Amino acid sequence: MSGMHLSREFFELIKAIGESKSKQEEDRIIAREVVTLKKKLESGAAGSGGGPSLGMIPGSPMPGASGTAAGNALNTNKKKAREFLVRILYVEMLGHDGSFGYIKAVELAASQSIIHKRTGYLVCSCCLSPDHEFRFMLVNQMQRDLISSNLLESCGALLAVTSLITPDLVTTVSTQVMGLLEHSAETVRKKAIIALHRLHQLAPDAVTKEELIEKVRRLLCDRDPAVMGATLNVIEAMARVDVQPFKDLVPSLISILKQICERRLPSEYDYHRIPAPWMQMKIVRILSVIGKNDSNSSEGMYEIVGDCLRKSEEAGINASNAIAYECIRCITNIYPNPVLLDLAGASISRFLSSRSQNLRYLGVTGLASIVERHPKYAADHQLAVIECLEDQDETLLRKTLDLLYRMTNPVNVEFITDRLLHFLRGSTDPYLRTDLTQKICTIAERYAPNNAWYVRTITELFKIAGDLVDAAVSTNLMSLIAEGTGNEEDDEEADMVLRKQAVELYVNLLSNPPNRMPRVLVETLAWVLGEYGYLSSVMPLDAIIDGMCKLLESGSTARLGGGAASTRRLVLSAIMKMTAQLGSCPTPAAKVIDDYTKSSDPDAQRRCLEFQTILTQAPHLLGEVFPVDASLEDVDVDMNLSFLDGVVGEAISNGSRPYQKPEDDDDDEVNAIGSQAASAFKMTPYEKPSEKTYGQGSMQGMGSTNMGPTGSANVTLPPGSSGGMSPQAATSPAQQPSNPGEPQLVLRNVANVWGKQAPPVQPPAPSVPSTSSFGNTTATTAPAGYGGYGGYGASPAAAAAPVAPVKTAEQLEKERMAAALFGGMSGAPPPAPTQPAAMATPQMNPAPPVPQPTPVTPAVVSTPQVAPPAAPAAPEVDLLGFDMEPTTTATTSSIDMLAPTPLVEEPAPAPPPAPEPAVPAPAPADPCEFVPCCPNMLVAAAGLLDGFAESAPLPSFSTTEALDYCKFEFGGAPIAPLTINTPQFGERWGQCPHTHPINIPSSTSSSTLSKFMTLIGKAGMHKVEEIAATNEGIAACMAGGGSSVALVHGKIAPLPGGTSSRVDVTVKSTDPQLGLGLSMYLQNMIR
Repeated sequence: MSGMHLSREFFELIKAIGESKSKQEEDRIIAREVVTLKKKLESGAAGSGGGPSLGMIPGSPMPGASGTAAGNALNTNKKKAREFLVRILYVEMLGHDGSFGYIKAVELAASQSIIHKRTGYLVCSCCLSPDHEFRFMLVNQMQRDLISSNLLESCGALLAVTSLITPDLVTTVSTQVMGLLEHSAETVRKKAIIALHRLHQLAPDAVTKEELIEKVRRLLCDRDPAVMGATLNVIEAMARVDVQPFKDLVPSLISILKQICERRLPSEYDYHRIPAPWMQMKIVRILSVIGKNDSNSSEGMYEIVGDCLRKSEEAGINASNAIAYECIRCITNIYPNPVLLDLAGASISRFLSSRSQNLRYLGVTGLASIVERHPKYAADHQLAVIECLEDQDETLLRKTLDLLYRMTNPVNVEFITDRLLHFLRGSTDPYLRTDLTQKICTIAERYAPNNAWYVRTITELFKIAGDLVDAAVSTNLMSLIAEGTGNEEDDEEADMVLRKQAVELYVNLLSNPPNRMPRVLVETLAWVLGEYGYLSSVMPLDAIIDGMCKLLESGSTARLGGGAASTRRLVLSAIMKMTAQLGSCPTPAAKVIDDYTKSSDPDAQRRCLEFQTILTQAPHLLGEVFPVDASLEDVDVDMNLSFLDGVVGEAISNGSRPYQKPEDDDDDEVNAIGSQAASAFKMTPYEKPSEKTYGQGSMQGMGSTNMGPTGSANVTLPPGSSGGMSPQAATSPAQQPSNPGEPQLVLRNVANVWGKQAPPVQPPAPSVPSTSSFGNTTATTAPAGYGGYGGYGASPAAAAAPVAPVKTAEQLEKERMAAALFGGMSGAPPPAPTQPAAMATPQMNPAPPVPQPTPVTPAVVSTPQVAPPAAPAAPEVDLLGFDMEPTTTATTSSIDMLAPTPLVEEPAPAPPPAPEPAVPAPAPADPCEFVPCCPNMLVAAAGLLDGFAESAPLPSFSTTEALDYCKFEFGGAPIAPLTINTPQFGERWGQCPHTHPINIPSSTSSSTLSKFMTLIGKAGMHKVEEIAATNEGIAACMAGGGSSVALVHGKIAPLPGGTSSRVDVTVKSTDPQLGLGLSMYLQNMIR
């Protein structure tokens, strides 16, 4: 007990609160504690704390005035005063009033002891309301503490400023807070920038945005990482309000994030071997806000976000998974990049396949964020989503339902709506039920396949959660039934079919009513049967009238929508309409009408009396008073009441005074306004939806156009729903050929797999390393298909077709559900995958059919009868020409050795005159031996070997002599060194949009940093800096007189043995050709 620094009675209080079994028992304990604390404050009879508190034992006497001779212990013993305030804080937290002790909190805030001062500030921050008068008593104390030389007092005052200062008091402390931004202690600077941001939020006029932005920019480059991390919070909060002032911070944020990922921060910022994970997530979120809908800002962050995602996946712990999730959200928010989207898809796949429920929740959340704009990425996770729908974890199930809502389209709307209704039936959470109800209404109105389905779905929703449905939904449903297609030129027969189906639906519901019918369902049922009950073929009209009378006389308010008077009036009106349609009044209807003539509801009583009068005295007027199918007919209203002219004239002739309108009457103005106002109920049909634009529901307009009840396309959707699918929307952009005139790849039977690159049939020799590039990808030629990334461009002949495993009935059912769920989404299989040929891309030119494999006998290929292949994709060329065979082509290429200049076709030089004696055919030579007798050799014809003697051996790449000859040239001229320093290099690094990474697993020519920098210098580049501590080096060069700039960053990782090292080089440039050529050059040199 002594180690806990708690008095006996305080310990008993905490123990009693923890052991209380009910809220009532807890309230009794706190009430006794309040009495005890008041006694301590008033009488000063606080005990020494050596024994239990009698006030806490039921039946014990309250503490009296014994011990008053010791004086007021709260004034003499600060420790007891601090415990007194903590107990006051417990009282406040549990919902009771502790205002009697606030004055002690203000007094303790002025204590010289920092722990007592912080306790006083804490209680004041938690308990004092913004308009409490004690706040003014704290201003002077906070001002003194802010300028104190004791940094602990300054920190305590800064924490109090964020909680206690009100908008009218900002000017009293803003100057002191700004001064603390220059404090020598990093802890004070960190708290000062947060307090200054709070003051700006309270009073933007006192602390302007310009002042705060200037301070934030300076502290972002603070020498202490903790201050930088605190500044990131301020930047994120301000960027979400106005992102424009922070657009130019992208290079700085990228540089900070790169340093964190490379472990440049001290080790105390690591969390489970992850470098500063909270800072990483904060920077990624800021980049997400800045790069949203901004292609220029997004291009600079592609590389670092991809690197951050890869490194976080390698760790595989919770902190790294959190970083990966933030990277996924960033990738889906910024301007789209195909390579990054594939990386995000691979991470989502890893989350969904995990056994951890938390990671699966992250996977579903990430999939919901990416599927909204890129729905095709959900196609590979059909079964995973179906399994999440059947999971017992309610949190995961809710998030999966939100995913279904986001991926709804006209093809899968029936399946998704059915799943949402199924979950709504079993849900008891009122907030979840409200959310699901709104989502079902939205997708039903937007994506309904036909009107009949919409009527059935909304009626089922009325039965399940009618009390949560907006009244406008019921109005729209009745308007749809009354208007039908809404176009005069449409077939009236289809409208009558819809009305008949609606009548039969509600007749079946009336014959077997549920125990509870919501009000909206009863009112809709009464209106539909009252207007169109005569169309029923399953029940005669008199039976429908009898069922409505039983519903009204049942006495069950649950079946009558709560028994509201307005609901009963609608049911009475429906009975009267059907009686008029029948032409006679059945006995049940007559009894109900007679009973309601004595009703306490004056409106219902008046209706029944009027109906009785018409029925008994003028039955021939029933057809005029209750016309059939007249809900859309306009009612002629005589605004002048001309039918009363005769009565008025007779009264005037008898001596009555004519009516004179008062001078201050406003009826004319009201009538004028009312006559000009448009009707709130619009009867015109909805316009066709406009063409979809980016970011406005990427899944609208997809799917089937079969919208009519019988499959015809001439029936419009319910109000608010989207139209059919346009021909342009029927084809995904990723499936359209890049050049319709060229032969395209056939993608039949190719699996759509994230993150795996299907091996091509005949891989061309790569001119660029196969690593991913986040910059401009125009330098590499991708096959037709999606983005040149993944397995879309593979040929079906690359591997033999796998043998389909035997599937269980449960697996088949899940696949059927998945096909229904993911129908209509780009990249998803059709709902009935019985014809594999349907997966072929329809836009591509038909490729020649692949012949069936048949046994063949060896035969000699007759080369003259076979046409040579046209323009190989990327032939492997030996840049020195040692392995080239003699050729007789009429043209050749002019090549600058080691420089990746474009190949320019030019006429070959005239061959030298043949020698007089015939030269016999030479024997096969060594591939490494130079043969000078080939006049048409590619390299020799280009004049690249001029000056070399026939007998002189050529130096190899591994010798110094070769390095001296190898100077990189671009555009026919050697590059020039770009003399800059390290800070200038960092600024230019973020301005170069084109990135070309190089990864050499093992290199002997660059096994050390000095050797690597020597190669850089011999290439003609300026060595900016060598960082021996991390084995990194940077260099810069320029070409074209400075119009193009290239930057090189290399990192050497020695391998075991010490003779070789792993070399990772990144080349960034302003010209894609310069960066590509320089990366090829360095790759050849380092190898």
